[in-house]
Amino acid sequence: MLKTEKVNKTIQMFRDYVIREAKDNLKRTGHNNTSSLANSIKGEVVTEDDYTIVGFTMANYGTFVDLGVKGKTSSNKAPNSPYKFGSGTGRKGGLTQGIQKWVKQKGFQFRSKQEGSKGRFLSYESTAYLITRAIFHKGIKPSLFFTKPFEAGYKKYIDTDLIKAFGQDIETMVDYNLKDIK
Repeated sequence: MLKTEKVNKTIQMFRDYVIREAKDNLKRTGHNNTSSLANSIKGEVVTEDDYTIVGFTMANYGTFVDLGVKGKTSSNKAPNSPYKFGSGTGRKGGLTQGIQKWVKQKGFQFRSKQEGSKGRFLSYESTAYLITRAIFHKGIKPSLFFTKPFEAGYKKYIDTDLIKAFGQDIETMVDYNLKDIK
């Protein structure tokens, strides 16, 4: 059986690179409000007899942040996203709850434009409603915080280094077997 030590190390380097860069991208782009998404990103390398698999997991909403979501009335922000608001497949009220929580955490409130109350702050609920309505109709722009490091890591580690590592593992195996023959 072929010992794939170098191959496994290369795959682990790929996993670590993707996770590190994805977390950095969240921080850099301002998508790291509570760090819960960044902390949820995990990778696992599983090695069985003749193969090695790497898998990544993250909080469910991470894919929406990464790939974006088409709006109910406009898909300009995320034209290539597989997700769309108003499709009837998502959880009811999930966006509203998330925006209300975010508005309260940030202490974010719009000001009223009506004549009698001009300049007064709207309630957190009213502010969250206006933001939620805009997001629902216009969508969410993709951040590609995970997609970009995955593709760059694949190109860097899998397309190039993995072939070298596999060759080194075969060379080691051949050297080892030749020593046994002598």
